[in-house]
Amino acid sequence: MPYVDSFARPIEYLRVSVTDRCNLRCRYCMPEEGVPPITHEAVLRYEEITRLVRIAVTMGLSHVRLTGGEPLVRRDIVDLVKQLAALPGLDDLSMTTNGMLLERYARPLAQAGLQRINLSLDTLRPERFHAITRLGDVEQVLRGREAALAAGLRPVKVNTVVIRGMNDDEIVDLARLTLLPDWHVRFIEVMPLGAGAEWSARSSVPIAEIRARLEAVWGPLTAVRGELGVGPARYYQLPGAAGTVGFISPVSDHFCHLCNRLRLTSDGRLLPCLMSDHAIDLRTPLRAGADDAELQAIFRQAMLEKPREHHLAQRPLPECALPMSTVGG
Repeated sequence: MPYVDSFARPIEYLRVSVTDRCNLRCRYCMPEEGVPPITHEAVLRYEEITRLVRIAVTMGLSHVRLTGGEPLVRRDIVDLVKQLAALPGLDDLSMTTNGMLLERYARPLAQAGLQRINLSLDTLRPERFHAITRLGDVEQVLRGREAALAAGLRPVKVNTVVIRGMNDDEIVDLARLTLLPDWHVRFIEVMPLGAGAEWSARSSVPIAEIRARLEAVWGPLTAVRGELGVGPARYYQLPGAAGTVGFISPVSDHFCHLCNRLRLTSDGRLLPCLMSDHAIDLRTPLRAGADDAELQAIFRQAMLEKPREHHLAQRPLPECALPMSTVGG
């Protein structure tokens, strides 16, 4: 059974950032020149990540997602997946990726024990994709998606951050993909973290507006019953659709009352809340020789320090200096 936090929420989901580095420069995530990288010495080694995840799993955090930065740019990432997949009690091991390297890694990841993929894809238009990511190739990402499905990494959920004036004119086109088999598209409000703060303040599209645009075309959406994951998305289907449309509203209609997660940064800090700078140092005691019980106590501390809710709807926005590339999406 998972532990609960101070507000009786069961904590069962750990997001692990394995690197702050990325092979794209998405405009709402980081500046064109990138962000100062965490030093090699500060980044957790694979054996350290595996030990911390093992301890977390013994506390009921049975769902683990690997994030970045871009997790596939870290050398020997398949080895880490294999180590984690072998942990007793880990029920669900997934990854969020931008897909640029997925065509190469999909099958080895699946063979190592990865179960499913979330894929960042904000547009279907090649020129716009390159403009948003500054470096990317949408066809390469789409080939990566096909490779993931062929390797058995199902479902592949597409994450689309919607920004007014940038890609909000594609909402209907992206949702239409879910009429086809194996397409699951999730629309996400831009979060005011790092470079996203500027975009959120001026260009955020509320989930209620996104849903209204879809219903203007297809009529009322049908809520999907059953378990489609342990994350915050609310899932629906278009009439006659094979796949699903998901909505994630961290700002306009937050889901803090259902928050079930902790985040481990690539440099070994434990975040009770993504939307806060408050972090608990795990790396120092880990490298100083702390035993499992001492590290377990730090995880418990992080659970108990989870706030009731964030305050992203405030104006001005509360300060959060940690960039998305550090904390992981």
